[in-house]
Amino acid sequence: MTIYDKRNISMMMDLYELTMANGYFSQEQQASRVAFDVFFRKNPDDGGFAIFAGLEQILEYLEGMRFSEEDIAYLRGLNMFREPFLSYLRNFRFTGDVYAFPEGTIIYPDEPIITVVADLVQAQIIETELLTQVNHQSLIATKANRIVRAAAGRPVSDFGARRAHNNDAAIYGARACLIGGVSGTATVSAGQAFDIPVGGTMAHSWVMYYQDELTAFRKFAEVYPDNCILLVDTYDVLRSGVPNAIRVFGEMEAAGVRSKNRGIRLDSGDLAYLSREARRMLDEAGFTDAKIVVSNSLDEYTITSILEQGGRIDSFGVGERMITARSEPVFGAVYKLCAVAGPDGVFRPRIKISETVAKITNPGLKRVYRVYNADGKAVADLITGQEGVDEAALRTGYRFVDPERPWKKHEFRDCTAKSLQRRVMAGGVRTEPAASVRDIAAYVRAQLGHEIWEEEQRFENPHKHYIDMSPEYYAMKMSMLEENHG
Repeated sequence: MTIYDKRNISMMMDLYELTMANGYFSQEQQASRVAFDVFFRKNPDDGGFAIFAGLEQILEYLEGMRFSEEDIAYLRGLNMFREPFLSYLRNFRFTGDVYAFPEGTIIYPDEPIITVVADLVQAQIIETELLTQVNHQSLIATKANRIVRAAAGRPVSDFGARRAHNNDAAIYGARACLIGGVSGTATVSAGQAFDIPVGGTMAHSWVMYYQDELTAFRKFAEVYPDNCILLVDTYDVLRSGVPNAIRVFGEMEAAGVRSKNRGIRLDSGDLAYLSREARRMLDEAGFTDAKIVVSNSLDEYTITSILEQGGRIDSFGVGERMITARSEPVFGAVYKLCAVAGPDGVFRPRIKISETVAKITNPGLKRVYRVYNADGKAVADLITGQEGVDEAALRTGYRFVDPERPWKKHEFRDCTAKSLQRRVMAGGVRTEPAASVRDIAAYVRAQLGHEIWEEEQRFENPHKHYIDMSPEYYAMKMSMLEENHG
């Protein structure tokens, strides 16, 4: 099932994309082939990397783009578009090629994570939806991964739907959270759509409904004996909540009911102190297997602090600060023209120049390689032109340019390289089946566990990953800058 089985979101675009497309359609005698890059300029939260997510939804969108008669009538009513253009939209199908990093790839600023090669009109009108998916899911996946790393091996579950910005943000956010490393979600629709493990505990309203806390716990244990996680902070955690939980666990054992999953959840207060005391009380009562789950406005910093204070916690439920990436809620990916094909079919580079150096684009069709040392660690990413990299030279001595320090002489030795972009759509048709969300999440874990330096994974002052260029590509870019500046 895709997003198009329920609704058509082809009109999800900025108006200027349609006005530009209408202008191109009216002025150009024949369709020009162009290339656009999707890239971002800054890692969220000043981190050392980001995680690419949202590619699957982009491919679904491109495969399903259709303009209905209702859409055409609405556009006609704006009195901005010529009839030949509206007729073109009526029969619209995306027939371009898409090159992209595998979803779940660890990514860095200023490298093309997606390149679209298509007719000019087609390439123009897909911009907003591409950026919407990349910006949202990459942001949430990156934030989720920071939180998962802070939890230091303890499971983290997404509890964020009720704080998400809307339904789509909750569902696709849960997908991105799983890519980032969480173990499950409380959002049922996301579990159904993406085969994400779903879970939950009990509500304060359950405890408040019954005449007393003990009765509430007993009733819950009767209904869910094999998943008996009791919420102990409705009234008083240490004086009533934990003691009543211990009493219920004891009654269950006396009745011969051995719960497969039992424990308590803390949702407020000093979580480090309360979890330590609760652990002591549970252990003294003989319930050493009872888990302690905590929630309540958690993120990587609060989790790190709780654990550094000796918090005795088995798993975390994280909501608003993960599903909204509260600390830095903008990813900032952009979609920029990088090449235009002439009448001869040869693509010629285009560059955007700005007084803000960070906004100068990398022109032309290009390739991106991840370069590894003999130990399999990623030492840099290398941008080249279409000629690619000399694999043999990487082992014997490959000279490259650091664009931030071009005066220095550098070379790779005893290295290998992997091309990151691959064609995922040809002529508007996918070239490979979709990966499962769990496989994407496993790919993220593998990279962070084996390829990406621990120094890049620090929360504070992480090592900056090198983005280098081949001498030929760097010379081409500098030539274009000089020519356009002149």
